[in-house]
Amino acid sequence: MKMLKSLIIFVGVIFLLCGCGKSQDELVMVTEAGFAPYEYYKNGEIIGVDIEIAKEIAKEMNKQLVVKDVAFDSIVNELQSGKADFAAAGMSITEERKKQVDFTIEYTTSNQVVVVKKDSNITNLNDIKDKRISVQLGTVADQYVTKNYKNAKVNRLKKFLIAAEDVKNNKSDCIVMDALPAKELVKSNPELKILDGVLFQDKYGMAVKKGNQELLNTINQVLERLISEGKIEEYMIQFSE
Repeated sequence: MKMLKSLIIFVGVIFLLCGCGKSQDELVMVTEAGFAPYEYYKNGEIIGVDIEIAKEIAKEMNKQLVVKDVAFDSIVNELQSGKADFAAAGMSITEERKKQVDFTIEYTTSNQVVVVKKDSNITNLNDIKDKRISVQLGTVADQYVTKNYKNAKVNRLKKFLIAAEDVKNNKSDCIVMDALPAKELVKSNPELKILDGVLFQDKYGMAVKKGNQELLNTINQVLERLISEGKIEEYMIQFSE
């Protein structure tokens, strides 16, 4: 009887594991869909530059694309645990992240800028060094501000929309973020503006679980083709309108 119970438990565990696994026909992309024009919601659907690239990757592999939206600071864990195949989320290629995941080639360059209220007394980039600075948790902006502005109070938030509300309500003085999403944020929040100048530049890549060389090679091939065809530039224009 004891052996029978053990067998039943074992079979049950196997059944649950199999039931929770990804389909072989699916290619799961993990992202944080609050980063226009790369990935964002429109009419209940996630669209954007990275989504179009992901569609091409799935097409190349003859698989069905599944897009999974999570908090940005959970993306690496999604890859490491095997819950997702690759990540595309405006991810900066950093030495720290290279220890956790494998990156593709760079496919776009990002300018990091500062967003403030239109009536703010912050008039240039040098003014933010001792201010209340909002960043998205786990991003390269978070790392940069933490390292370079020791006298600032850093507000680490999950979403840029929350950061925008904090600045509008004087709970924060500014936001450090990518220029393209910043333009979209300001467009929908006319009380805000982008300061002149670029705080620092950044390069984006897609990521896979460490050691998944076959998938990495395939994504790189697709990225190289799209870059050479000018498609990524087309996507940037399409989703920045």
